[in-house]
Amino acid sequence: MKLNQRSLAFHATCDAPADNAGFLYKKGGRHAAHHRRWSVPRGTMLFCFGDAAGREPVGVIILEGCTVELVEAAEEFAFDVRFAGARAHTYMLAAESQAAMEGWVKALSRASFDYLRLVVRELGHRLAAARAAGPLPPRRPHALPPRRPHALPPRRPHALPPRRPHALPPKEDGCALWSAEIPAPAAAPAGAAPRPLPGPEPPPLPPCRRASAPSGPLDSASFAQLHEWYGPEVRALRGQWLRSQAQP
Repeated sequence: MKLNQRSLAFHATCDAPADNAGFLYKKGGRHAAHHRRWSVPRGTMLFCFGDAAGREPVGVIILEGCTVELVEAAEEFAFDVRFAGARAHTYMLAAESQAAMEGWVKALSRASFDYLRLVVRELGHRLAAARAAGPLPPRRPHALPPRRPHALPPRRPHALPPRRPHALPPKEDGCALWSAEIPAPAAAPAGAAPRPLPGPEPPPLPPCRRASAPSGPLDSASFAQLHEWYGPEVRALRGQWLRSQAQP
């Protein structure tokens, strides 16, 4: 397989889900210190970035044919990635915690085509066994328990207060006042039809206007003539109204 920098950068930063991700301490040389790298395994490759936001890897390790072994070293949670062969290079890595180290060892041990071949072979055996066993029985729907009706408490009727008779407000502004109270009905004699209940008396009718105007058309009369004709009657009616208002 031919690899170049562009294809490796695209594969390292693609949207495909990664098998694992996190910081690893990688030793640079024989006597060099460990460098903290953001590591992302994808398929059979382990990409190393300067930080978690890096868009271009600073290194890559081909994991095909490797073995992962735990080692005793000065660094905590250290393990080696070894390859077969006399001149093969060994990578010494270290995780940040015990749980992280176990996750890295498991992810890197499975990053090979041999492991994927074994997984596919095992799944093929399971599929053949399931087909030989015949079709599965139909799944019975889960029977839900009968639902009990929710018993509501008996509703108490609300007692309404007794209704009071509506009292008519007294009228003002020059209108006559009369009593709004309804007198008690008198007992009707035996055999007679019941009399209707008495109600409030209507206001008195205004007095009829006397025809004191002379005969003739009123459209052609002037205001002075109308005042002379109807003035005494208006003054008499006004005096009568004022006397009625003065009485209790």
